Amino acid sequence: MGIGKLIEEVAGAVAAEDAVGAVDPNAGILTKAAAAVAGFEGVNKLTDVLKEKEEQPAADNSGDQNG
Repeated sequence: MGIGKLIEEVAGAVAAEDAVGAVDPNAGILTKAAAAVAGFEGVNKLTDVLKEKEEQPAADNSGDQNG
């Protein structure tokens, strides 16, 4: 795991926790923790999808689109 990936995951966790705080200022510690885990895992899934898109050969997108 690189430092860049760790920074992305932490940023996702912090953003999700901040979003919960904005929606419910009285949210409990368990709610905030669940949001942090969801944000952490969400960043992992998003980066996996983006990597898959990058790895697809460019030939898949170069077909005739007039037909």
